[in-house]
Amino acid sequence: MSETRIFDNTKIAFKLKSDSELERAYFLFKMISHEPLVRIGTAATNFALKANLPVEGLIRSTVFDHFCGGVSEEDCLQVIDNMFNEGVSSVLDYSVEGKENEAQFDIAVNKTLEIIEFASNKESMPIAVFKPTGFGRLDLYEKKGSGIVLTADEQDEWNKIVTRYHKVCKLAKEKDVEVLIDAEESWMQDAADALVEEMMKVYNTEKPIVYNTLQAYRWDRFDYLKALHERSKREGFTLGMKIVRGAYMEKERLRAKEKNYVSPICEDKKATDDNFNNILTYILNNLNDISLFVGTHNEKSSYLAMEIMEKLNIAKNDNRVWFGQLYGMSDHISFNIANAGYNVAKYVPFGPVKDVMPYLIRRAEENTSVAGQTNRELNLLKQEKKRRRI
Repeated sequence: MSETRIFDNTKIAFKLKSDSELERAYFLFKMISHEPLVRIGTAATNFALKANLPVEGLIRSTVFDHFCGGVSEEDCLQVIDNMFNEGVSSVLDYSVEGKENEAQFDIAVNKTLEIIEFASNKESMPIAVFKPTGFGRLDLYEKKGSGIVLTADEQDEWNKIVTRYHKVCKLAKEKDVEVLIDAEESWMQDAADALVEEMMKVYNTEKPIVYNTLQAYRWDRFDYLKALHERSKREGFTLGMKIVRGAYMEKERLRAKEKNYVSPICEDKKATDDNFNNILTYILNNLNDISLFVGTHNEKSSYLAMEIMEKLNIAKNDNRVWFGQLYGMSDHISFNIANAGYNVAKYVPFGPVKDVMPYLIRRAEENTSVAGQTNRELNLLKQEKKRRRI
């Protein structure tokens, strides 16, 4: 097909990076490729931030500016506009993690509402996002999902979570901004799935506004999708689905072992890849009922999606299909797919430097544990540095 090997074009991939930004990216991925360095760096960073040592400037000029758009929405504008000039949209992601009280949940909701308002005025930001645990306690999702009767106080707390979801999804529908709801740990996901389905029934009547997330490293997700698809056809609402491979594998396997239940994670990488590609194929073949956000850093899955779209005569810019990657990673996929005419959006994390550090540490650890990903980034950066010297 015509798109064969488009991801090798580093000139398009790194067009927005200056020589110094290219060097910084190379340095960062070189550091991330050494697991002991990541562990030491993580511990040192945590200590420095807790001790209020003046390291925010250093963090800001290195790892933060590579993986984040800025400290506020306005601070991200330059990044958003630059990427949009190259055909890549943005999904602003308020990446403050690990907050566990009602006041913080309300802040996260208000921030999401602000992003939707902000996005509704910018063609470059058609999509918003939030995490379920940004709006309520993980333990409460877990209890709700396992069918345990909630106490009066817990029910009151749960009702607040439901209200937060409605608030965000209602505004998203009014402003015509699609909203992606991330997936998290399997033991809280049943309650989140049920709540997102409730939102879809209310707000996805004309077209998908609310998107749930399927983690393909869970072996049960394809069956879950097919059952949900049947329900949606019966009850007259459309589906929005973001598909990803998943981000909590070690944690999931460890908990399953400790608590002596069958691990929800696929037995190996190949099973995960097959699951992802099967889900991808199923959705593209049912595009009249299900809109798709392909969240992947995997070249083969990206090529597969493009091939299926070509075979089924799905227009490259059909709004029912979006490709997405994280800011600071896989630019060779994002910018080359956009250059070929497909819909692409980068997840652009933002927030105060100190509050976004847990997110950044998780990113570094994930890159260290995903075999080949960091080396791929390094090879592409090396290739581009060489190309610019010629």
